[in-house]
Amino acid sequence: MTTLLVIDIGNTNVSLGLFDYPDRSAARLAEHWRIGTHREQTSDEMGLTLRALFRQAHRDCEEVTDIAISSVVPPLLPIWERVSTKLFGREPLVVGPGIRTGLPVLYENPREVGADRIVNSLAAFELLGGPVIAVDFGTATTFDCVSKGGEYLGGAIFPGIHTSMAALFDRASMLHQVELMRPRSVIGKTTTTALQSGLLYGFAGVVDAMVARIRGELGADARVVATGGLAGLVSAECSVIDRVEPFLTLEGLRLIFEKNRPNP
Repeated sequence: MTTLLVIDIGNTNVSLGLFDYPDRSAARLAEHWRIGTHREQTSDEMGLTLRALFRQAHRDCEEVTDIAISSVVPPLLPIWERVSTKLFGREPLVVGPGIRTGLPVLYENPREVGADRIVNSLAAFELLGGPVIAVDFGTATTFDCVSKGGEYLGGAIFPGIHTSMAALFDRASMLHQVELMRPRSVIGKTTTTALQSGLLYGFAGVVDAMVARIRGELGADARVVATGGLAGLVSAECSVIDRVEPFLTLEGLRLIFEKNRPNP
């Protein structure tokens, strides 16, 4: 049986998923994990973390037959490649130039597009067809657009919620860190609820406005899928999100693996 480990290396978190293939045509996301991105960690330290995650899930590292990786943190990619060979005895499939995705990339310089954006776009297109917009609430909030014919067109990048929060609290002495949650009203009665209102409803407004503008160019029938750690919270306050898929990136990596694995 094929067991695929997918790894998405982001600026804030590393997301991992374990897909079991009872047969070649069907995959099931059996396990998923999210760990912090630590640029100073060695491959040995990362290996220990992975062993602990597998052990906690009652899985064996020797079950892994294939690995697929996407990364937007270049210094960490060779470290995770070493983890793959040392811990699993496998060379990973790395999303990048030369990898088949099935999405023609119409960016002026395709090498500038983050691997995660291509992965999300592929998964969104496979899920909902085109035209489609994938919104990822991560370190940055990204909007990625795929045409009706399945072409990656580009998108927009906006600071992520936590990134904006950190910048605000770092520069405003009288403001303090707050838990991001839905306040009782838009008009905050305390500094905490005022911040929560501005962050949550403000970002929801940005998403609605951006999608409206993108649809003006992409087509009014473009559907929207959201992913990322805060997708559920923010999407609940948006009017344009058709679907929330927490594991969109993991599914995209699975699809890329399937498009690039050798024929039997």
